[in-house]
Amino acid sequence: MMRSLFSGVAGLKTHQTKMDVIGNNIANVNTTAYKSSSITFSDLMSQTTQNASGANATTGVGGTNAKQIGLGVKAGAINMNITGQGSAQSTGNPFDIMITGDNFFVVSNGRDNFFTRDGSFYVDGAGNLAMTSTGYNVMGWQVDPETMEIKMDNVSALRIMSAANMTYPPEATTQGYVSGILDKNDTDVNSTSGKTLNLNLYDALGYSYTARLVLKTTDTEGQYSVEFAKLLDSNGDEVDISAAPNAFGTPNTFAPKESTVTFNTDGYAWNGTRLTSADGTIDYVDIAGLNGMDLTDPAVLKGTYTVNGDDTKTVQDALDVIAKAYGREGSTDDFLKLCTADTSTDPATYKAIRDYIADGSLTTLATTDATTGVTSFQADGSLVNGALLSFDPNTGEFVGIGGGTNVGLDLSAVSQNFSPISIDFSAISMYNNNGTSTVTATSGDAKGLGSGRMLGDMIGVSVQKDGMIYASYDNGMTKLLGQIATASFANPSGLEKAGDNLYSATLNSGEFDGIGVDVTSGGGYMSTGVLEMSNVDLSQEFTDMITTQRGFQANSRIITVSDTLLEELTNLKR
Repeated sequence: MMRSLFSGVAGLKTHQTKMDVIGNNIANVNTTAYKSSSITFSDLMSQTTQNASGANATTGVGGTNAKQIGLGVKAGAINMNITGQGSAQSTGNPFDIMITGDNFFVVSNGRDNFFTRDGSFYVDGAGNLAMTSTGYNVMGWQVDPETMEIKMDNVSALRIMSAANMTYPPEATTQGYVSGILDKNDTDVNSTSGKTLNLNLYDALGYSYTARLVLKTTDTEGQYSVEFAKLLDSNGDEVDISAAPNAFGTPNTFAPKESTVTFNTDGYAWNGTRLTSADGTIDYVDIAGLNGMDLTDPAVLKGTYTVNGDDTKTVQDALDVIAKAYGREGSTDDFLKLCTADTSTDPATYKAIRDYIADGSLTTLATTDATTGVTSFQADGSLVNGALLSFDPNTGEFVGIGGGTNVGLDLSAVSQNFSPISIDFSAISMYNNNGTSTVTATSGDAKGLGSGRMLGDMIGVSVQKDGMIYASYDNGMTKLLGQIATASFANPSGLEKAGDNLYSATLNSGEFDGIGVDVTSGGGYMSTGVLEMSNVDLSQEFTDMITTQRGFQANSRIITVSDTLLEELTNLKR
């Protein structure tokens, strides 16, 4: 009877333990990534009152089994359903991450590594990715600064919001390309001012500029000139590029283009070597004062030029007056590059207007028509500081630029912050497009490389399926910030609960090597904006609760019946 009492007590204790397990499961039914536990029973021990005996062949007596009386029950094992995947709960928070698979996040309190399935993370004040509940740092792999790829070394805290990561550095433009259709009947291309192409570019500090290229036709079929006209800043103001007169292409290339240049005899007159008003009362330019000057030198053009004692004028002002007198107001540079055959040389070469001015022979160009009284001269073309584009007039295909396809734009003389830019013209063609050209200039090559960029501010962070963390910036760039590492164990059920949804490695789970594994290496992946829910099955827990209650009730009856038997025994003395 005493044995039955203690068996009943053991049954009560064991069923109480099972109820504790069930109660803990139900209490954590809404705990993020909680893994339910279950208990199994085993008999405690047995008292042997008679050992087993074997059969006796001599006497013919058979063997007997051992006589054993059980002494109760005990908790055999408490198992975690640690590999059971919980359902996904959507949160919309990009730093809420769920692992699908058997791996664990690695977190650290600064001294020890712990493991968790709770992916509720946030970015703390220092920029570290951390657990929302404990503040423990999420561990992962850093980016190799040389290769800009993940370096799988010992895990360390992921500081994704460091000062260096909040911005993306600017970069100067190094590539450009021109594409589209050039229609030979386009009035803009055939005009004096030409067709304008705007190339947007950046310097090394991230400031934006617009390089204005001008495309013009020549008198050679299938040939067009392209020149660098001006540079504008982000406010649309013109930048002084006089320090780089030959920044684009090849200087002083002859492009044939017949043009009639007419002198404005109604407003101006040549008095010997002096440009005056028509009535001769106002002196504008003493051309002799310009003799011998290098009119391609920006420093010379900025130099002082005195007219009738007025020393506030510059050489450029004098040239502007001459261009205006020849009907080219606002186009001084184009006017100076007009050229005619210099018959004084053998063979004849082409001589630019600026050279006629420099040697004092400008007035020898013009002739006056006896009938109309119009004074004019014929320009055979112009000198191009740029390049000549060639097309096959039969197929319209681009042939090249002096044997190549690219033209360099080097503004380093304007500012050291500019990088040389190689502009590719191979993507243009000369086809009929109803008189409209669609030629455009774009920064970067055809793949978008070398386009340059401004300084970028971080506008978002995303976590990929493999745990790689990327930042996006408002200049269109993305940057790899690190990768969330995971841990994998041979026996995950052997992990020891450490509270706060954390686990510690044990001898039976297997050790963590300090490096971890890529979550995708075992077929798992990460999902953002969702959390793993508890894998507690309430229907199973309530069913287990019923059987536990009945088991407890039955064991209590063992005690009460045994007590009644003892009572009857004590009553024998009466």
